[in-house]
Amino acid sequence: MHQRSLHQPDGQAPTDSLWLLAGTGEGPPLAAALLTAGWRVRVSVVTPEAARAYAPHPRLELQVGALLDGAAVSAVLQELRPRWVIDATHPFAVQISALLEQVLAPLAQPRLRLARDTTMATATPCVGAAQPAPGLDDGPEWLRDLDGLRRIDLSGERLLLAIGSRHLPQALAASNAAAHFARVLDRPASLQLALAAGLPDAHLACLRPDPSGSSPLEQALCRRWRISAVLCRQSGGAGEERWRQICRELGLRLLLLERPAEPGSAACLPLAALLEKLGRP
Repeated sequence: MHQRSLHQPDGQAPTDSLWLLAGTGEGPPLAAALLTAGWRVRVSVVTPEAARAYAPHPRLELQVGALLDGAAVSAVLQELRPRWVIDATHPFAVQISALLEQVLAPLAQPRLRLARDTTMATATPCVGAAQPAPGLDDGPEWLRDLDGLRRIDLSGERLLLAIGSRHLPQALAASNAAAHFARVLDRPASLQLALAAGLPDAHLACLRPDPSGSSPLEQALCRRWRISAVLCRQSGGAGEERWRQICRELGLRLLLLERPAEPGSAACLPLAALLEKLGRP
């Protein structure tokens, strides 16, 4: 399974255990709230860099490494026997959500999905229906997928790609922008993927987004590179709002990649409702 554990508690996990799958955005504050409520929490993250976003706690266990198949998920369930499984992964990380659906649904394992869209007031199936429909927002130009770039005239635009390093080759192949730039995470793998996609060094910036939602570095990049259009993802939360705000303040054209439908039947709840649903052990 290629994983290692940190803050490993001794003995068997009691029934006040939760299994949280998350990243570095919504994950740390959610874990902190669950710990404050008295839960024991195992957090699964993909990279050691992500693990460092979580403050040590006597009731916190960090499991680092990708969950590659159903056997890996089943192994965690058998070891931890969590009362709830909470999927707080990125909305575009559909593979892990599909894997959880495949393994957990037949077991009737209680589980919840953290909704990044704070306008959602009630639990709904995570099928994408609760998201703003393309065309209803006067600001962004909506794309259902990256191939949709082929149908948009970007000639003369200086396009900043803020979509993650793995998707840069597909975006570059579909876009006819005059020049392309990218903001990627400050990880060696992200930089390697961006360079492999063909972007020159001077058109790349490796930044860790400010968790407070502030965006002075991103704004400075847009000014320095004379960006005229930004492509980002409808990820919800601080990341999407950061680029919306930048484009509003600088008068930039915003292209928004529509969030994929999630392959899960777990109830989606915003943070406050999710915490209320879980309550205390």
